[in-house]
Amino acid sequence: MIPPQEASARRREIEDKLKQEEETLSFIRDSLEKSDQLTKNMVSILSSFESRLMKLENSIIPVHKQTENLQRLQENVEKTLSCLDHVISYYHVASDTEKIIREGPTGRLEEYLGSMAKIQKAVEYFQDNSPDSPELNKVKLLFERGKESLESEFRSLMTRHSKVVSPVLILDLISGDEELEVQEDVALEHLPESVLQDVVRISLWLVEYGRNQDFMNVYYQIRSSQLDRSIKGLKEHFRKSSSSSGVPYSPAIPNKRKDTPTKKPIKRPGTIRKAQNLLKQYSQHGLDGKKGGSNLIPLEGHEHDFRVKHLSEALNDKHGPLPGRDDMLDVETDAYIHCVSAFVRLAQSEYQLLMDIIPEHHQKKTFDSLIQDALDGLMLEGENIVSAARKAIIRHDFSTVLTVFPILRHLKQTKPEFDQVLQGTAASTKNKLPGLITSMETIGAKALEDFADNIKNDPDKEYNMPKDGTVHELTSNAILFLQQLLDFQETAGAMLASQVLGDTYNIPLDPRETSSSATSYSSEFSKRLLSTYICKVLGNLQLNLLSKSKVYEDPALSAIFLHNNYNYILKSLEKSELIQLVAVTQKTAERSYREHIEQQIQTYQRSWLKVTDYISEKNLPVFQPGVKLRDKERQMIKERFKGFNDGLEELCKIQKAWAIPDTEQRDKIRQAQKNIVKETYGAFLHRYSSVPFTKNPEKYIKYRVEQVGDMIDRLFDTSA
Repeated sequence: MIPPQEASARRREIEDKLKQEEETLSFIRDSLEKSDQLTKNMVSILSSFESRLMKLENSIIPVHKQTENLQRLQENVEKTLSCLDHVISYYHVASDTEKIIREGPTGRLEEYLGSMAKIQKAVEYFQDNSPDSPELNKVKLLFERGKESLESEFRSLMTRHSKVVSPVLILDLISGDEELEVQEDVALEHLPESVLQDVVRISLWLVEYGRNQDFMNVYYQIRSSQLDRSIKGLKEHFRKSSSSSGVPYSPAIPNKRKDTPTKKPIKRPGTIRKAQNLLKQYSQHGLDGKKGGSNLIPLEGHEHDFRVKHLSEALNDKHGPLPGRDDMLDVETDAYIHCVSAFVRLAQSEYQLLMDIIPEHHQKKTFDSLIQDALDGLMLEGENIVSAARKAIIRHDFSTVLTVFPILRHLKQTKPEFDQVLQGTAASTKNKLPGLITSMETIGAKALEDFADNIKNDPDKEYNMPKDGTVHELTSNAILFLQQLLDFQETAGAMLASQVLGDTYNIPLDPRETSSSATSYSSEFSKRLLSTYICKVLGNLQLNLLSKSKVYEDPALSAIFLHNNYNYILKSLEKSELIQLVAVTQKTAERSYREHIEQQIQTYQRSWLKVTDYISEKNLPVFQPGVKLRDKERQMIKERFKGFNDGLEELCKIQKAWAIPDTEQRDKIRQAQKNIVKETYGAFLHRYSSVPFTKNPEKYIKYRVEQVGDMIDRLFDTSA
């Protein structure tokens, strides 16, 4: 049970709390009433604001719409005015640009092209919007006049600034290929840079806006003329330089820099001019049978081995070669070779220039037309060379045919560059050089075959034979011709191979020795063909020499003749690469010639038997020492001495006029014969010098042994 005091305290506490709660509740009620009032006031304010906004919106929206319409109208007016100004400007284009168009583009191309752009836009406007208006005709007429002026300016710039390339510059350009040291390229400036830029601008405009391709014809005609004239100028330079100074090249300006390329002459065989001269004589003195002689003109480098016979007669011979003719052949050949190289270099340069000026899809066709005149000129000259060679073969003038060899070799060496330059041109253009090469190979093969046949069939005329038995000019010239082929082994081999002469020479054709091209053979096969050809010429020459030797009535002179010619052939083969070339198909050729030479020496030595037989032991009378000789025996000894003396004198007199040009062989033959005769005569003299076979021994014993040797030492020596 709770004490009363605690209960009373508890009651008071509860009452205090209740009172506090009532106060709080009363405060909450007051607050709610104020909140409701505020809410009502806010709702009233918002309702009033909404009403005012609606009124404002109803007032503003119509004004905004009116303003927007006004702005649109203003923009339309401005655009209309701008369009009117633009359209009106087209009506003034003709009058604004007429003066500029009339005066032309010279010196102010940029301004002129700007005016042409305005005229073109005016034409396009009137065509689209007013095709029947007179203004269209005005601007059209002005546009055509402006286009013609641009075409005329293009022609004028190309004509005035396209210059022929000087021969010296062309030669410097070509010489860059022959220099071993690295050097800067020789650049060709066909057009000044400023002019080139103007030409390119006009070209682009004519293609893009002028719809005109006639300027391309103008371009190729002008550049074609310059290219052709440049090459002809080079050829004329060779002719003038050779006639004035003999040097087909003018040096560059004295102040030229050290590294500026200078012309190196194309390497030519050292004996070509000599070979041409001799072959010319050969054709006129030997093969045609009209004129002969005993003159021998030796190989270059062999002058010390051979005597020149009757040189003055040969020089004065009215049938001899014309002075300077072969030099002119050399000049013409060199000129043509240089012109071919010049064409390649100049054509390459022309194509570089053309790429800047002519549209890409027209470049190949324009270039094809551009090079035609120069290329046709080269091909025509090449065909003329072939034609001249063909006529020369008929005349047996093989000196002219020799010009084909260096030219053909150069054409083949240049063909890859030719093919590259002519890439993209018409097939007829590409086939011109291969056609010329084929013609030259054909005529070259014909010349080789005819030369071999003429060596075989050279006439056996008595007046065509050297009276001293020296080397026949047929031999020397045949060797010269063969040596000339050494410088053109590949070319000559290809000539033979191009005619498929393997069957003619019985050389089996291995499929591996040919490429896909019918005229392309391996170098080994061509070498074997050339070796076989040389052997054929040498064989024909040997047969002809044997036939010629029969002209001599004296077998000894015939033997000396054959000995000289065989020895000359052998020495010539050994001193050049011919012996290695011959050995490709004839391994025993050298040995065979040595055997032939020895046989002729033996034949010659037999001519002395009629002398030595008089004093040989087998024909001597047998007698007893101390026994008086019978008249018959004395007479026999006298006859032996007289026969020996007469035979010795006769042979020495005759053989003294014979010739053995080779010093070594001459000494060898003299010494061998001297040993035989001295030994035989010495034995005979020893036996009978003390025998009393005559009262006048000096009448029969005319010579001492040493005198006999001295007499033999003077054989083959016309100066003794």
